[in-house]
Amino acid sequence: MKIWIATGGTGGHVFPALAVAHELASRGHKITISCDGRVRKMVAEGAPRGARRVHIWASGVGAKSRIKQLWALFKIGTSGVALILRFVFSRPNRVVAFGGYASVPAVFAAHVWGIPTYLHEQNGAIGRANRFAMRWVKTLMTSFNNVTGIPKNSGARVVYTGLPVRREFIERAGAPLPGKTHILVTGGSLGAQILDDVVPIAVRDMKNKKVFITHQTRPENVARLQKFYADNKIHANVLSFIRNMADAITDADLVIGRSGASTVIELTTIGRPAILVPLSINPDQAANAANFEKLGGGFALPQDKFTPKWLTATLTELFENPTRLEKMAKKSLVPNHAVKMIADTVVS
Repeated sequence: MKIWIATGGTGGHVFPALAVAHELASRGHKITISCDGRVRKMVAEGAPRGARRVHIWASGVGAKSRIKQLWALFKIGTSGVALILRFVFSRPNRVVAFGGYASVPAVFAAHVWGIPTYLHEQNGAIGRANRFAMRWVKTLMTSFNNVTGIPKNSGARVVYTGLPVRREFIERAGAPLPGKTHILVTGGSLGAQILDDVVPIAVRDMKNKKVFITHQTRPENVARLQKFYADNKIHANVLSFIRNMADAITDADLVIGRSGASTVIELTTIGRPAILVPLSINPDQAANAANFEKLGGGFALPQDKFTPKWLTATLTELFENPTRLEKMAKKSLVPNHAVKMIADTVVS
């Protein structure tokens, strides 16, 4: 079977797509992966052997400038027409799209030719690009059981599959808490200023400072945070990039971070309690954090309520009652079979 996988924009869309591409390729299917220029190198390095790669012309429509929005729509439309023509000669049997603006051209071209199309939504609230593309989709696959914003008149069936993660997270699923009072602070690849401002002060104000902090932040904040922790005799490792996030999460008794879909699913795959502070301008992150909190795995807190005083009291209570952390860890654990489930759905 010839399967076209559409992805692009960010690693959050690309890594799940590549995981599924490898699974489908291992089953003997012929894979083509389309992406935009931003992730071209990432796809080239991670694509399965023998997969064809197609570059499309696309960019996000979220710019404030009306001219830039129209230019982005023009690029997406042009790529859609180009793929319609390409499908004349290399028509796939299935199209699997992993969300974002870079998926729209392939979804539209598949609709024109009547090709069964599958769309994956990674967040707890459906994004704008996916909501737009839903009109042409046969099946919507979701990362969470509850996803808001799905058009009621789309006609697509909704299948809960989970979000694919890299193999190293699967291998650490259900690992017991280390019990070393170890906190991981991560704001994603760009860091998060609110975490840098609140966490160090909250830990400083704890009566028992026998905690170890791994704090990932922006490069320009590393020296400042290192000095603060050292001046207050707090054991901490401050760094701008965590090379092996699976190890970092496994080694933590508690995670404090943002609530991007990848972060939340990585937490639930391994099974770790967390305090999640969604990006205030991002409804997707708020929905992801709410889904995690419903599991009983931790707290979802708006930025305006994430204060040093609240965090000091919460950390003190949690580390004085380690059995509560263990219960939260067990509740957060969700078996992740997303790669297999998506592959089965696509080829069934």
